[in-house]
Formats: sequence, C-alpha cells, structure tokens
Amino acid sequence: MVKSFERLSRRDFLKFCGGAAAALGLSELFTAEMIAEALESAAKKPPLIWLEGQDCAGCTISLISVENPGPASLILDKISIRYHETIMAASGHMAEKVREETIKEGGYVLVVEGAIPSADDRFCMVGGRPFREIAIETAKNAAAIIGVGACSAFGGIPRGTPTKGVPLSKVLPGKAIINLPTCPVHMDHLMGTIVYFLVTHKAPRLDKLGRPLMYFGMSVHDNCRRRGHFDEEEFLTDWNDPKQRDWCLLEKGCKGPEAYADCSIRRWNNGINFCIDAGAPCQGCSEPGFYDEYSPLYAMGPVTDRILAKKAAGLIPRKENT
Repeated sequence: MVKSFERLSRRDFLKFCGGAAAALGLSELFTAEMIAEALESAAKKPPLIWLEGQDCAGCTISLISVENPGPASLILDKISIRYHETIMAASGHMAEKVREETIKEGGYVLVVEGAIPSADDRFCMVGGRPFREIAIETAKNAAAIIGVGACSAFGGIPRGTPTKGVPLSKVLPGKAIINLPTCPVHMDHLMGTIVYFLVTHKAPRLDKLGRPLMYFGMSVHDNCRRRGHFDEEEFLTDWNDPKQRDWCLLEKGCKGPEAYADCSIRRWNNGINFCIDAGAPCQGCSEPGFYDEYSPLYAMGPVTDRILAKKAAGLIPRKENT
C-alpha cells in the first residue's frame, strides 16, 4: 500500500522527490528540495479538470494504470482532480456543477484528451452540448492548458475520419497550449510537465509544435538499438528469417527517424519496453502526420522514401561508436 505524504519522514519525502525528479526527467532542472517545496505548498497545487473529446480513452487508461508505488501515482495524490468524466464518482448535473465552480475559481490545470470534430459539432456532444463549446468555456480561466495524446495535440486518428477531428489549438487560437502527443500520452510526460509548472509557474521550453523539449527533443531513431543496422542498410524484409531478427524496421513502415520523442530511452509499461523493441515499427504517433499522413503504418510509403532520401543525402548521419 502506498504511504501518504503525511506519514513520510522529511528524509524519506526528499528521497522520494529526488527519485521522482529522476524518473520524470527533471533531475537536471530541479533539486529534490525544489520539488518538495512545490508539492508541500497547498497554494501551489492547482485543481485539475480533465476533458474527453473524440478519444478512445487510451490516455485515461494510461493515467489509471500507473503502478504503485510510483512517482507519478504519488504525485497524483497531491493534485486535486476535480473533474474527469470517466473516473469521477459524480455524474450528470452534479459533475457539471463541479466543473463550473472550478472554472469560476480559476487557476486550474486543464487537460484535454481527444480531438474536436470540425465537420459537425454533433459528432461529439457532452451533456447535450457540443464538446467544442465546453473546451472553449473551460479554457478561459485555466492557468495551464495541456493537450494529451496524439488526438488532442494534432488531431490523431479522428482527423482521418468523416468527423475531420482537429487539435485543441484549432479551437483555442491564441491560447498557450502544451502538447504531449504519443498514443497514448506517457504519464511521465504529463506528470513531469505538471511538476515543472508547479515549481516554476510556467511551461517548460517547447519546440515549434508546442511539445516540451525535455521529452521531445530527440528522435526515436537517435537511441534505437537497431540504429546500427539502419546505418549498414540492413532492413528487415522477412519476419521469419532469424538472421534479420534485429535488423532495422524501416521497410516495415518505421517512422523513427522522423518521430521526435524519448520512447527509446524512457520506454513504456513501467520502463519495460517500447514499440520497436517489441518488434513493431514506430508509427510516428508523436508527430502531426499521425495517422492519416503516415499510412500505411506497417509498410513502405512516402515517409520511407523521404527517410531514405535524407539518408542518401547525409542528413541522417551514422552514429559514432563511443
């Protein structure tokens, strides 16, 4: 059973904060004392509203599947999740009243999962209201707005459907939005971003697509264990050939050289594995092209041709042995 913070000694609490900083990729930015101060100060723990638009609830499943005891789950205990349609006990008018009261208070963190339909509002209605209107309404007094998952960040799978789903940024023009793509969102990315906000009261440094550079500043290809085979142009063509077992998956549709995320070093499922090590090509779910522009996902296509052209031009240098 996870201990509450109130039962931890100061020494154990600082140890936890140091471990959390390392796990969330913040150890080079903040000391354990800085994170401890942010988590201990009630005034610095804003309430959180989590909205779900056109989604499969994958990001929510990622949220509630964090293993205990883990830094992300413990930090969640210190954040007030006021509204989340899937996991909250309240429903109907009672749930909506909580959201409305939190909006009036202001200063909350808004997390949005899922895309917003642009073809017709009726494709996504919540409580009889268009989700687009709810997102705009809920964003007006937010201290920070975070789009989690590929759908909210860039439109994702719904963009390629008749609903013509669009990212959160399209319905909130002019608003500062932190995008945390991948399908689903990685909880380290979300918790690390929230802790960064609690400590500094501002967003982390972002790239041109609104993604935190501390998580999306490198390509999946950079640290892929199949990278050497890419350099030697040893591309897997036959899944059943033992010789090709660890060869590069580019010809099976891998988008790794164009996908920017730390999957190959942070990994998934409590740090156990990630797509490429599991034998599947990177689908580029951290990028705006996912998924319609990156189809077919498991075969060569325009992205493969583009990557090979960059390689031939020397734009993807060989990895030097160290």
